[in-house]
Amino acid sequence: MNDESDRSPLTGDDLATWAALATVLEWLPPALDAVLVRDVDLTHFEYGILYALATSPERTLRMSVLAGYANSSLSRLSRAATRLEGRGWISRTRDPADGRSTLALLTTTGLEVFENATPVHEQNVRVLVLDPLTSAQKHQLRAISGRIQRAIRENDGWAPR
Repeated sequence: MNDESDRSPLTGDDLATWAALATVLEWLPPALDAVLVRDVDLTHFEYGILYALATSPERTLRMSVLAGYANSSLSRLSRAATRLEGRGWISRTRDPADGRSTLALLTTTGLEVFENATPVHEQNVRVLVLDPLTSAQKHQLRAISGRIQRAIRENDGWAPR
């Protein structure tokens, strides 16, 4: 990025492309939150925590691993976990294999909440992201997103199991 062209102002197609993506980055998170909060009193971030736990062996993960999945600081994750724990949806305990680590466990009630929230979330994703796109555009979006992810961080991002 030492090239002179890298320091030129964004204009034309580059500016329009960035503006479109920046708008999606700003508008999508609250749009994902709105329906989940309205229908199941759960934010998209909290849903992501429940998802990660629900799809993990024994519905349990170390908090540090969960923070990595959520691309979150441990303090942000801890605040969300406290809210979820207060609702009885997760529990936290010391890792018996490593007393310095904390495990998060999805409770039976939390699993029920996750199962009720999933169709709400999936329908919202369809309406906001997938349905407006053609099949070819979905493929392009996946490829473009992968390239941007790799420019940000070399390790793979979240992918469905």
